[in-house]
Amino acid sequence: MQDEFDDFHPDTLAVRAGQTRSQFGEHAEALYLTSSFVADDAAQAAARFSGREPGFIYSRFTNPTVSMFEQRLAALEGAEAAQATASGMAAILALCMAHLRAGDHIVASNGLFGATIQLFNNYLGKFGVSVSYVDATDRAAWQAAVRPETKLFYLETPSNPLTEIADIAMVAEVAHAHGALLAVDNCFCSPILQRPLELGADLVVHSATKYLDGQGRVLGGAVCGSKALVEPVYLFIRTAGSTLSAFNAWVLLKGLETLGLRMRAHCDNALKLAQWLTAHPAVERVYYPGLPSHPQYELAQRQQQGGGGIVSFELRGGQEAAWRLIDSVRLLSRTANLGDVKTTITHPASTTHGRVTPEARAAAGIRDNLVRIAVGLEHIDDLTADLRRGLD
Repeated sequence: MQDEFDDFHPDTLAVRAGQTRSQFGEHAEALYLTSSFVADDAAQAAARFSGREPGFIYSRFTNPTVSMFEQRLAALEGAEAAQATASGMAAILALCMAHLRAGDHIVASNGLFGATIQLFNNYLGKFGVSVSYVDATDRAAWQAAVRPETKLFYLETPSNPLTEIADIAMVAEVAHAHGALLAVDNCFCSPILQRPLELGADLVVHSATKYLDGQGRVLGGAVCGSKALVEPVYLFIRTAGSTLSAFNAWVLLKGLETLGLRMRAHCDNALKLAQWLTAHPAVERVYYPGLPSHPQYELAQRQQQGGGGIVSFELRGGQEAAWRLIDSVRLLSRTANLGDVKTTITHPASTTHGRVTPEARAAAGIRDNLVRIAVGLEHIDDLTADLRRGLD
């Protein structure tokens, strides 16, 4: 299936790649709500359980609807394989459990999502995996953090919530020079705006909950990469059971069909909002990769196909001003989720990064006056009118 779609545009892949039709010839992707699959005889059951014969066995690790989602996402990322998981965090955990062991070391960018930091520090640390955090844009910092036991570089670009852009090719070069893998969280961009594997990454992580679904309906995650690197992730999921449900996979398949259209619309709206916020006297600073004022604007222009849908900004007046703005909105949704057609607004220091220590937040540049908006698809005039109420 992958070879058949190699020459198609991502918008076409998002609609067509990965679909497998049953004997009934259905046009839409079929939803297989079953816990197990029946073998023709004992010999076939034994062959499938041993891996000598392909076939579906048990929906904890093999399901046709989930496989269609995996194949479609792999095609979009330009990957040989993808493994779906129950959530984005489950994808990160599965990647680490598959490729790390006690005594190993991770070098990670310091602008990671708060839950990822908690996973690395509080849980992987319990089992002997250590982590060093570095400035994502500083080659020397990545280099200096490497130890003999370093096995994984973990990068989120753009970062959450400050949209910091790291040079994926540069980080990959440093990682590979020391025999380490590079995993890139591609949640903010999706494969429509950025394809990390083409820039040297070994593995790509997704929270499919966000832009891949696009309408805030279901949880899901995935790890993409070569067959050799994804296979251990599959084996972990097979045993541990952090499985994507068939229903959620079906919803995500339908979400992927409009991914290209939505991502371009998110980018257009976000750029307009960022420009409007930049001109407002109540706003101290705006973080958006599509603005020439962004520190990595030139890199974003080369590495991404758009600025993305996330706009963060600092307000004059500290946390009080930030909370007052959030409390004043009537249209924007006060929720920490992102990637939805509905615009959301949150205060990162007290929500997504609320469990991170104040020192770690300060090191990551997340201040109390910071507000993050995940720009949806409403009309820009309505979004600015809603924000103007609190800013003015």
